[in-house]
Amino acid sequence: MPLPSKFLSSGTALVAATLSLSLLVAGCSSGGDATPASPDAVGAASDEVTVPVTAATTEIVDAGAEPRELVQYRLPQGTRQDARLVTTATVSQQIDEQPPQDFSTPQMTMPLAALVTQGVTDATPATTVDLTLGELTTPDAATDELLAPAQGSHAGFTMDRSGAITALRLRPDPETDNKARSMIEQAFYQAVYRTVAFPGQPIGVGAVWKIRQQVMSAVALDQVTTATLVARDGDRLTVDVQVEQTPKSPVFELPSGAGTLNVDSYSLRGAGTVVVDMASPLPIDGSVSVEGTQSYSDPAGAMQLRQTTGESVQWAG
Repeated sequence: MPLPSKFLSSGTALVAATLSLSLLVAGCSSGGDATPASPDAVGAASDEVTVPVTAATTEIVDAGAEPRELVQYRLPQGTRQDARLVTTATVSQQIDEQPPQDFSTPQMTMPLAALVTQGVTDATPATTVDLTLGELTTPDAATDELLAPAQGSHAGFTMDRSGAITALRLRPDPETDNKARSMIEQAFYQAVYRTVAFPGQPIGVGAVWKIRQQVMSAVALDQVTTATLVARDGDRLTVDVQVEQTPKSPVFELPSGAGTLNVDSYSLRGAGTVVVDMASPLPIDGSVSVEGTQSYSDPAGAMQLRQTTGESVQWAG
């Protein structure tokens, strides 16, 4: 069925946003799978939503050199950390022979104050972390004005002992503009799916393992991250990662019942390094960048959509 004309005009921005990681906005607004926030959460509010994150599984390829140890997070309640998250997201899109359109967002720097509100115990094998946002900045003054009300907003996440994030909590300030909310949500979404989960068996320097996870977006994606432990100094671990995504389905369902697109080709891969401290809930250093190209077509052959996408996540203390 040919795509409706509204898709071929103003709707193109929606498609670009959907195919990029800003799909999290729709997931938050539905609230269907939301779960209550931890009663220990700092400043818990009724408008907070919890977004489930698909489970990550690990598989050891090489256990590495001796000595080998089980790598697990056991953060006590009250642990604090200051970190800085810097994200970029680029989307360039072209429909047929129309001029390319740019739906990218500017690089955003997000200071974060993390507080562990629930530590791991034998009865509760999960860590709950509350995040307070500092002053968000970009290279664009107008965007900075939109982001200003978000300062002091809260977010948070729950992670298991492996470091895998199992739920993401979002609680933006009510005065925050929708565009600003989308940028913040996208930044957290990118960070969540670049998290390193450690295997459930002892590993040493040189260990290689695969982290498998389904990324929930408009096109369901299988993500495989190959991690290599390149250095360890006490609780400080340096991990190189290689990321690759492949679509689970050859068909993309457009939002609001607007039709379908065939997934003609899909490529997204990248690499980077993440440095973690097992005494801190957030990475302390490192960056991961991915980029790719995608091609979609109307089943009736009336339209072709091509995209070039890229994302980067950087951490600093």
